[in-house]
Amino acid sequence: MRLMRHLAIMCLVTACATPARPFPLRAPFIRDRDLDPISLPCRPDPSEKEPDRQACAPREYVSPFIWDQLDNLVFARLSRALSLAVYGESVNVNSLDEPPDSAWFTNLPRASATAKDVTDDGAPGACKPEDILDTPDKVADGAWTIDRGKDNGSTLGFRVDVPGKGEYMLKSDEEGVPEQGTAASVIGAAVYEALGFNTTCEQIVFVRKSQFALEPGLTVTSNKGITTPFDDAALDRVLKTAAAAPGGYVRMHASKWLSGYVLGPFRYIGTRADDPHDVVDHADRRDLRGSKILAAWIDHWDAREQNTLDVWVAADAKKPRSSPGHILHYFIDMSDTLGQVINAPRDMQVRLGHSYEFDPGDILRSLLTFGIEERPWDRAKREPGRKKFGYYTARDFDPDNYKPFYPNPAFLRTTERDAAWMARLIARFSVDDIRRLVTFGQFSDPGDASYIIRTMVARQYVILKRYLTVLSPLGEVVSPSSDRICATDFARLRQLAPEASYRYTATQRGGGKAATLSPELGADGLVCFQTQ
Repeated sequence: MRLMRHLAIMCLVTACATPARPFPLRAPFIRDRDLDPISLPCRPDPSEKEPDRQACAPREYVSPFIWDQLDNLVFARLSRALSLAVYGESVNVNSLDEPPDSAWFTNLPRASATAKDVTDDGAPGACKPEDILDTPDKVADGAWTIDRGKDNGSTLGFRVDVPGKGEYMLKSDEEGVPEQGTAASVIGAAVYEALGFNTTCEQIVFVRKSQFALEPGLTVTSNKGITTPFDDAALDRVLKTAAAAPGGYVRMHASKWLSGYVLGPFRYIGTRADDPHDVVDHADRRDLRGSKILAAWIDHWDAREQNTLDVWVAADAKKPRSSPGHILHYFIDMSDTLGQVINAPRDMQVRLGHSYEFDPGDILRSLLTFGIEERPWDRAKREPGRKKFGYYTARDFDPDNYKPFYPNPAFLRTTERDAAWMARLIARFSVDDIRRLVTFGQFSDPGDASYIIRTMVARQYVILKRYLTVLSPLGEVVSPSSDRICATDFARLRQLAPEASYRYTATQRGGGKAATLSPELGADGLVCFQTQ
């Protein structure tokens, strides 16, 4: 920041196809005000136990399971077709073309973001050591109280109240694919958290039925709106779908309930009318647009608003509905990642990531070519011995054209610069970093872990080659002293081209003069310039 008053740097890698672009001569905006507490008007919010209760926080947003899907598949498409709106680059970026720290995303130092090892403190992703649940041999019979069934989604589960630790949602794997969904939930959340997004604490747990106690009168509502009792028989059905583990236990994954006042999902477009800090259209946010490339990397095809959550964090934690406070925006439920396939015909399964559930463009293309053209899903096949991971491979992987289950408004506006920003973040992960992340999934078969590591590394290379050889691969710009400025070349760090092919130039301007600076190349992609 000391140098920004007098220094304009133009760095160019010869492999880059675009001309050098100087950054604005101003200190970068590094922290969004949406992290500051605000006070909101109070309103009546009665409950059975507290008829006079008030809420001084934003209102809860209810997102019906079907509505968002129908809206983005049909109505939003019609709206875009009939409108003349033109979208440009992301709005929430600073003078270095990076998003500042905000209620959505935090810029993390590379070492702290990727070097965390499961053996360091036993706490994967967003978990803290005190969040880790005890092994079943240390839990007394009836110690964990089930106080809620899991209402919707493709996997079965329930919420437990763990003494001294809080509430956790426990979910099993889908039938026929043991360990896939539970591992994907933990690994996917750890990836998002390591890059700077807000996620929940996710961990693999091993349990036995006798450690649970059921609250009487519990019910659960399916995706079809059918409500049934969540009783002992329902608990048996959940545990039956869970993978068996040594010792007579079953494997599940636990998601810690977030503290604060839950407001429901955030939308990928528009703003919250009841949050004065929410002033940037969500579809114009760099962090949400760029997350398309992250979703492509780990195949988060269910990236929709129902898998997000807004939480009001009150200054007084004992009064979650009080003011002042601020909203934090979370990404939740990554169980669809790393190759989960839906309970649907194979023709739909092989299209995940390549085509929408209902895709008029692909339908028209097939009609015009009479189906003769071979498409990626025509070549899709499962890896022998790794069928639990569906069609998660690097074969035909195309991050540019990656599509979730149905259109995501922010993903539709992703630009080259949005994608290159995310590519620079993904480039932070070394093979060892990816290996540590996959360790969180606790696969019983080492071959499963090896397969996921290989596939993630291969897909990472496709992303880096696509974007960091087109736009600037330079990131992590720092000024270690008043006369020195450095950056990391992520293309060189990940060896996207031979070392001798990289060339750098930097120009210092001031006082009507311009001086060319010579680069100093260091390890780990570091390039520095000594200023005059």
